[in-house]
Amino acid sequence: QVQLVESGGGLVQPGGSLRVSCLASGSIASYVMDWYRQAPGKQRELVATITVGGDPAYADSVKERFTISRDNAKNTVYLQMSSLKPEDTAVYSCKARRVGQTTYYWGQGTQVTVSP
Repeated sequence: QVQLVESGGGLVQPGGSLRVSCLASGSIASYVMDWYRQAPGKQRELVATITVGGDPAYADSVKERFTISRDNAKNTVYLQMSSLKPEDTAVYSCKARRVGQTTYYWGQGTQVTVSP
């Protein structure tokens, strides 16, 4: 079992940058890692994914602005966000999953608010 703890959220002005982190209780080397977000009144949205091999994929809404990365030695996944917009305001959560398996793990989320 893997426990995930997100951190790094906060209040940032439009156009600003923020990096959120997801620290796992154990090795993430064999897990695909996802970042999701959920804004009030909206469905949860997959924002970015990074494969075991380090290949990233992004939702169209964040392409060219967000960067997902992983540091397996630190059991941590990052989401670097830049050129932030008010519509990026949401709770950001990470998810760990293994390809071909139905078990997955969620963190509790961290709030990101983009406002003047």
